[in-house]
Amino acid sequence: MLNVTRAAAAALLAFIVANGAAMAEPTKPECLAGAKPGGGFDLTCRLAANSLLASKIIGTPMQVTYMEGGVGAVAYNHVIGKRGTDGNLITAASSGSALLIAQGKFGQYDESAVKWLGALGADYGVLVVAAESPYKTLGELVAAYKATPADFAIGGGGAVGSQDWMKASLLAKAAEQDPKAMRYVALEGGGAVLTALEGGHIKVGSGDAAEMGQHHKAGKVRILAVMAPERLPGDLAQIPTAREQGIDIDWIVWRGYYMGKDVTAADYDWWVEGFKKLSATPEFLAERQARGLFEFNMFGQDFDAKVKADVARFKVLAKEAGL
Repeated sequence: MLNVTRAAAAALLAFIVANGAAMAEPTKPECLAGAKPGGGFDLTCRLAANSLLASKIIGTPMQVTYMEGGVGAVAYNHVIGKRGTDGNLITAASSGSALLIAQGKFGQYDESAVKWLGALGADYGVLVVAAESPYKTLGELVAAYKATPADFAIGGGGAVGSQDWMKASLLAKAAEQDPKAMRYVALEGGGAVLTALEGGHIKVGSGDAAEMGQHHKAGKVRILAVMAPERLPGDLAQIPTAREQGIDIDWIVWRGYYMGKDVTAADYDWWVEGFKKLSATPEFLAERQARGLFEFNMFGQDFDAKVKADVARFKVLAKEAGL
């Protein structure tokens, strides 16, 4: 009888090891940011690191490491090639990562080469004009752009093919214009977009709600539309969405994480459940607000499906734009 019991216990242990049935907290939690300190990936890692520890979901401080190159491409390839089984490691990503994957800029690997873990916040695209601009609605802007597209220089914080360029291309498409013929001015971030608008060097700015919202509130620019499914809370609650104005333009800038494709089911599930728990804590809500992000919680297989749907959508947009 004793031998049978031991055999059963051994079989159960083998099943747990093979199937990842037992979840365990990571012993050396780490977040990899695929850029220099101070950027969006750093923000995303700090969002998780600070709130996970403050809410006591992890008992060991999370290390944040940096690996710049290719706006996340080097980190993506590193995780796949060298840390595919590391259950301690999560890596920061964004909708920009999905856009670059769609354009083939992450090398030989596609969106199926990692396990997409979850998103813990988002920003949303906006279209802005100068405070003294004659355009008060997105419809007015689209009509004017359609009539004389050569008169409209559009500026964004990124080169051709970036998220800001893609948002601008959606405006061009709404005005029935070819995005490839768009007068796009590539600028160094939102601050440069604001300066160009104020100086009259561009007529339209493509940016994000969190940053441009501050300038809108200060009366420096006018946000004509937010690219969100519904109105945003707080200071931007009075600004209509593009959808409300009859123009189907959405752009969600999610902040999320992925893991190596070969981590155990137990490790993956621990992080998924940990993120779900984290998203409801006051420590996390305070951290998200401090970093200027809006609510966007999506985890596990739901987030995996979202990322893959985004990549598919961006491939279509990139092809239409001639990238």
